Amino acid sequence: MADPLDQARAPARRPLYVSKKNETVRMFESNFIEFFSRVHPAIPLILYLPVVGLMLYIPLSQRQLSIWAVGALFLLGILLWTLLEYLIHRYIFHYEPKTRVGQRLHYIIHGVHHDYPNDARRLVMPPSISVPLAFLFYGVFLLIFGPLTPSVFAGLVFGYVCYDMLHYATHHFPMKRGVWLWLKQYHLRHHYRDDHVGYGISSPLWDYVFRTTRK
Repeated sequence: MADPLDQARAPARRPLYVSKKNETVRMFESNFIEFFSRVHPAIPLILYLPVVGLMLYIPLSQRQLSIWAVGALFLLGILLWTLLEYLIHRYIFHYEPKTRVGQRLHYIIHGVHHDYPNDARRLVMPPSISVPLAFLFYGVFLLIFGPLTPSVFAGLVFGYVCYDMLHYATHHFPMKRGVWLWLKQYHLRHHYRDDHVGYGISSPLWDYVFRTTRK
């Protein structure tokens, strides 16, 4: 069997190969690295819900802000997450490099998910990536929001957790009615019809803003 990393997507649009089974593919020769490339879907909940609680406790316990102000900043953080999710998905995950090394890296980051979208252990971000990014964004938020950072960051992290859980659900839960069914169909069209549109997963808001909804 050919090495799947050698089949990384070329810069031009390619016919979509999509596995419809809950199956996986080996990505790394090292057993150690391969082990940490697979994540149980409950990990984001375990790691980050306590962070959300702590970030909300800080401003409320110190009475720096009213509960309404904290709530508004929390919602701002969620909104910022939806924008960040869209930008990362569109411009980083779907960037199509021309070099062989770049294509292999792209396959590891996101291409493998498009080829094996129902791989249950590769649907949420590994902590080895998400934890450093969380510290990075907290530092950026400190520069932008100053003392308001905990409230906004709580919303960002909560948005991220919702994104990971919803992403897992769209691939593995029935979601047979209402807005849940609509979100499931919206994301699966990105996988099975056209992966150059429909970048929003937890929310299609920015697809409408930037006109990347499915034609």
